[in-house]
Amino acid sequence: MASRNKSAPELINELKTLVIDYAKQETVDPLRSLGRYLGYGIAGSLLLAIGGLFFTVGLLRLLQTETGGAFDGGWSFVPYLFVLLFSVVVLALLGAAVLRTKKNVMEQP
Repeated sequence: MASRNKSAPELINELKTLVIDYAKQETVDPLRSLGRYLGYGIAGSLLLAIGGLFFTVGLLRLLQTETGGAFDGGWSFVPYLFVLLFSVVVLALLGAAVLRTKKNVMEQP
């Protein structure tokens, strides 16, 4: 064995280096990849939220301008109500999909 020829301080230094490298490998490296994963997830979520906001504003604008004056006067609140109900339904469907996915992941062995 090559370790029999080394002195005690060299062995201690080698052990210290080995422990530090192992700790980095098992803690720092996984945290870096988790940080990248979270960064992409947060960025994607923000982009989806902005896209959803633009879509709902566009839908509201479409209902206000392209209905031929059906929602003028006392009925001007109806496009807002339609957009609100549409948004609630979409969010409920997304929430159900997330819960269903989480449930399926938890059931897998």
